[in-house]
Amino acid sequence: MPLSREQKKEMFWMMLLSRRLDERAWVLHRQGKIAFHISGIGQEAAQVGAVYAIEKGKDWLVPYYRDLAMVIAMGMSPSEFVRSLMGKAQEPTSGARQMPSHFSLHHAKVLSHSAPVATQSPHASGIGLGIKLDGGDEVVLTTIGEGSTSQGEWYEAVNFAAIHSLPVVFLVENNRYAISVPQEKQMAVSSAADKACGLGLPGIEVDGTDMFEVYDAVAEAVANARQGKGPSVIEAKMYRLTPHSSDDDDRSYRTREEVEEFKKQDPLIMMKNQFIEQGLMTEEEYNNLEDKAKKMVDEAVEEATKAPYPKGADAATPVYAEEVKND
Repeated sequence: MPLSREQKKEMFWMMLLSRRLDERAWVLHRQGKIAFHISGIGQEAAQVGAVYAIEKGKDWLVPYYRDLAMVIAMGMSPSEFVRSLMGKAQEPTSGARQMPSHFSLHHAKVLSHSAPVATQSPHASGIGLGIKLDGGDEVVLTTIGEGSTSQGEWYEAVNFAAIHSLPVVFLVENNRYAISVPQEKQMAVSSAADKACGLGLPGIEVDGTDMFEVYDAVAEAVANARQGKGPSVIEAKMYRLTPHSSDDDDRSYRTREEVEEFKKQDPLIMMKNQFIEQGLMTEEEYNNLEDKAKKMVDEAVEEATKAPYPKGADAATPVYAEEVKND
């Protein structure tokens, strides 16, 4: 379905807001106010484009840890995100039990994942199987980094979905590095999308810096899945502009010249220029959005800073379905 002018502008806003939140998280870490951050800077276009291709509130999202723009677009508030970074009470992912950026949003059907990479893929296929057994027409969108497509869990999940023709879209966010390992050192094929062929599925490669190209590809895959035509593998190619995480020094495995060169392909800047050139947004409108984003991020940090930490007595809930007496 073609996107309206307002939908396109909303998608750009989601990119911008998540970028400014992501940048503030790095500052909070350097200030010693949070313990850990894992960034999605450079991947926002693919994330927002993909999310807008599913039906919110109906379809399922099983993300991975870089998908900040995805969960913001799905309805997580900036304050909720910062609360999760700080391990504060009333954050929606796990009640401050999960690592930061292991996203969950119950009301939006966003499923959390465990820390070992690729383990969310079988969860997505399991949800897809449940949908098929129930006779529903929901679709599952799940994401992963290109390095994790070398994990057994990913192959098992995609193979299972292919065999049973499950309504799952497997999106690979190829940012060129599996932590410190470049693509050519962890897969023999030129594209993660090529791996779909051996599993009997279509493998589609798209420009991950182009929000609308990703939207079109995922929308087609979602439509096919909803019609009972089975799963798809889509690879969105982009570049990770930040270190792997706040604990990583990327200078040990890539040059500053390489990073600076790829900054010329920053999807936020490229989409901004495209919007202005196509008359979808003026410079004044963009500046107003920047002011709005700064205010929202400032307010989110202030609210999260003032929020209480969880009570120690609540640590065992909701681990158990009912209270366990230790007499």
